Amino acid sequence: MNSPHQVMLLSEMKPGQFADSFVLLVSKERSITRDGKPYFRAHFRDNSITATAMIWSDTTWFEDCESNWTEGEFYKVRARYDESKYGPQLDIDRIRLANADDEADGFDPGFYFKRSRFSSEEMFQELTEITNTEISDVPLRNLVLDILSAYEEQIKTIAAASKNHHAFTGGFLEHVLSVTKTACYLADKYLAYYQKMQPPLNKSLVVAGAILHDIGKLRELEYKPHGSQYTPAGRLVGHILLGRDLVREHAVKIEGLNPEMLLRLEHLIVAHQNLPEWGSPIAPHTPEALLVHYADDVDAKFHMMATTLENVLPGSQEEFSSRDNALRRSIFVGLKSNE
Repeated sequence: MNSPHQVMLLSEMKPGQFADSFVLLVSKERSITRDGKPYFRAHFRDNSITATAMIWSDTTWFEDCESNWTEGEFYKVRARYDESKYGPQLDIDRIRLANADDEADGFDPGFYFKRSRFSSEEMFQELTEITNTEISDVPLRNLVLDILSAYEEQIKTIAAASKNHHAFTGGFLEHVLSVTKTACYLADKYLAYYQKMQPPLNKSLVVAGAILHDIGKLRELEYKPHGSQYTPAGRLVGHILLGRDLVREHAVKIEGLNPEMLLRLEHLIVAHQNLPEWGSPIAPHTPEALLVHYADDVDAKFHMMATTLENVLPGSQEEFSSRDNALRRSIFVGLKSNE
């Protein structure tokens, strides 16, 4: 690829445009057509959008894709860019691994890794401050602080998921902080609204549960900048039980921690996804667990919907987004003029 083709970001290309681009191979998925022929759906991205290349069995790149294309590697492609109802598409003419010589054309691997738009240092500091100010139960606060301290670097770095929501560097911390702030608001609201509850709503427990609800993901996912992958324990046990185990391991060191408080915290972690088909073996049986479940659920789903709308292409005349998103539904964009 030494000919003087223009090097562009995918996000800069117009439909029908042919150019060279540096891209990260995020994933390649092997499937079978209705006629029984194999094909690959390869997803490439730059720093802002992902485009799909369909690699059919009777085309030039099928064997190379099957044998040599590696997820997490950078490539230089010469391709035609198009847009369809399924999102951005690439028709690849040439492809090779990117190398150090490509730096002269602006290739920088760090540019392509998606990360939180917020500072991990500032988010972690804010989460620690919330722990200190909003958890009044001292042993429970010490438990949360002990866990945050033990896993600080991992918490600042990992994604919240391998895909679907907050699946980028720092995404776990962004999600946890957002859930915690929402949970604080809900706890204050319902404490004031339902003052005759016995026992009363425990805000300390709500906040601790919000901070720790996904803590098992530290053991469920193996962090890689191009995309997290499940560990064997993540596949076989899952983050909910891994999280309860992690909390139990740290709880034995905390002086004065009330056994019932620990039991309620464990329930909150185990029940935070509400339904067996979502991963929880039991539904929320306490008001604190109920609040954290909904704080978690709305944050994850709103992120999915917001990301879909952020990826609507400028000038698009489509009234609905593609169904190719984490929610698996078309999101209404708005009515378009017929003129």
